[in-house]
Amino acid sequence: MIEVNQVTKRFGSFVAVDNLTFAIQPGEVLGLLGENGAGKTTTMRMMATVLQPTSGDITVDGFSVSRQSMQVRRRIGLLFGGDVGLYGRLTARENISYFGMLYGMEERALSERIIQLSRTLQMEEYLDRRVSGFSRGMKQKVAIARSLVHDPAVILLDEPTTGLDVSAASVFRRLIADLRQAGKTILFSSHNMGEVEKLCDRVVIMHRGRLRFVGSIAELKQRYRLDDLDDLFMRVVGGEHDE
Repeated sequence: MIEVNQVTKRFGSFVAVDNLTFAIQPGEVLGLLGENGAGKTTTMRMMATVLQPTSGDITVDGFSVSRQSMQVRRRIGLLFGGDVGLYGRLTARENISYFGMLYGMEERALSERIIQLSRTLQMEEYLDRRVSGFSRGMKQKVAIARSLVHDPAVILLDEPTTGLDVSAASVFRRLIADLRQAGKTILFSSHNMGEVEKLCDRVVIMHRGRLRFVGSIAELKQRYRLDDLDDLFMRVVGGEHDE
């Protein structure tokens, strides 16, 4: 479970996140939506203890990101957008194994987990090849496996399907469904509204650091009497309705 309680993050005079409050339950996929600069990545970085809130607090499975950062880090799996940060001279297996060892996994359990993830993500054929020659989509699969290798209770995914083709994106969606069924708490940030509709139980929409909407997509459609998600998104961020 994640609870965001009246969180504000300032960088000097700039307010990146402004008095944000929402919660994510176990077994739920919550979509975090907003334009570039809305505060999404800053919010996720605070959840991951990379940044500290200026005020307010975030708890992950009951542990405070401000006061109990080590306990939080043990419980989260993290995938940020952009450069996936893999070691090109290592194989896919070695990259995943390295992070599993950082989490203190035993060798046998780690080996079995890597095999399981490679089958789920359909990456067995290149598991023992060096990452330096991989396509963007292949690297993204390795990064996803790396973020899940220690079987975290809470999963933070920032644009996780970047670089994935249609088939790989479908594999990823099945993986998310399995993680939800296993009771994981999942925060999912994406600009792909169709993907959000398929994966997310509820959505949070941010604009200029502030909460504009929290609820299900059905509730969002009912409120604004629109069916197209892109139109709905623009209606929310372009309006003056604070939640």
